[in-house]
Amino acid sequence: MQVISSHFRDVKLLRPMKHVDNRGFFSEAYSRRAYAANGIHTEFVQDNHSLSRKKGVVRGLHFQRPPFAQAKLVRVLRGAIFDVVVDIRSGSPTYGSHIATVLSAEDWNQIFIPAGFAHGFCTLQCETEILYKVDAYYSPDHEAGIRWNDPALNIAWPIAEHEAELSDKDRNLPLMCELGADFAYEPTALDAAGEAATGAGSPRPD
Repeated sequence: MQVISSHFRDVKLLRPMKHVDNRGFFSEAYSRRAYAANGIHTEFVQDNHSLSRKKGVVRGLHFQRPPFAQAKLVRVLRGAIFDVVVDIRSGSPTYGSHIATVLSAEDWNQIFIPAGFAHGFCTLQCETEILYKVDAYYSPDHEAGIRWNDPALNIAWPIAEHEAELSDKDRNLPLMCELGADFAYEPTALDAAGEAATGAGSPRPD
């Protein structure tokens, strides 16, 4: 499995091996052992599957508050998405910054997002299907989010605001400046050498 480093040390871009022949393909889309070997020791408890009929559907930016905070492993089964991860850990040197990458069924890539980050995406193709694993069950009392087009986040979404297809709930999410301190940044030696050195920004690892 190919592991691509990102601007956030604990957010990992992944590409499992895909064996292709005249019949089709085979892939170990998830192997607990392989992921643990790459630093992902998360025990997932639920799979979520979503279909977006149109190009330009925006979902997010979502997270769940503790004690039901979720880590996610996201992949695309059909179509493609512009995927965004925002650091919402209070005290983090990269607080409020983000990464954006393209996930697609064709590229067979995935992204692992730990708790302490908000996540959202915009579909790049019609009939796009997403499958993602989470390590905590859905809790309606703890779901939260940030408005997708918050100007403070400076996200270069691939769609004009008036063209985006959103739920009413997502359209009315709060701005980043209105969030509480739900997640605390816990620095390590690796963070000091990595994330703190990069500073805030919005690199696109794709």
